[in-house]
Amino acid sequence: MKVDHFEQQKLLDLAAEDVALTQLAHRRRTLPEVAAVEAAEESERSLSADVVRAETEVRDLTREVKRLESDVDTVRQRATRDQQRLDSGSATPKEMTGLQHEMESLARRQGDLEDQQLELMERLEAAESALAAAQQGHVRAREELERAQQLRDDALADIADGTTRHESARAAVTGGISAPLLSLYDRIRTQTGTTGAAMLKARQCQGCRIELNGRELAAVRNADPHEVVRCENCGRILVRTAESGL
Repeated sequence: MKVDHFEQQKLLDLAAEDVALTQLAHRRRTLPEVAAVEAAEESERSLSADVVRAETEVRDLTREVKRLESDVDTVRQRATRDQQRLDSGSATPKEMTGLQHEMESLARRQGDLEDQQLELMERLEAAESALAAAQQGHVRAREELERAQQLRDDALADIADGTTRHESARAAVTGGISAPLLSLYDRIRTQTGTTGAAMLKARQCQGCRIELNGRELAAVRNADPHEVVRCENCGRILVRTAESGL
């Protein structure tokens, strides 16, 4: 294929835009801000689960404290009724003995229940403190997540802006390149995953960084200036300039 030498040089501008686009795509795939958001999301989920567990414990302990309060109240009411019967003097001696035994039993039962109630109240207080700490941690995690998301969105927006600029610049460059040469370039670019052309500088292909020598160097040196020549190593179009060292 023969293409005007100056048109071939436009491939270097095209390659520069493709390098920039490739770098932007790589940056998007490996964006640390994305990883930071994922870490913040994991932290937020973990702390949210902590809040749920703490809320469940507080709820269960509160229910148990209320149950014990009801049991203590029931025992107190029974003891009050027994005391009233003793005070009224209407009970027989046998009934009075039974009531006294029952009141002693109720007093022990009330003491046991109140001890359990006190223990549960202490556990409830600790659980409420743990819940408050978990809620505060969750709020901080949410704030960290929002900050991380904003940084990620800003970075992605910057990448999108850069991509748009370089795509526009690439389109402008392609407008000055003939269809056959552009088709060849794009085919090679697909194969290499980066660019379809590279400058030959100081006898070295700037695409694969391998220096031409021997037969390959002679072939390029002797080729018509308008002949489209390619690197035998990477397959890219070699664009010859005054710096090629030929």
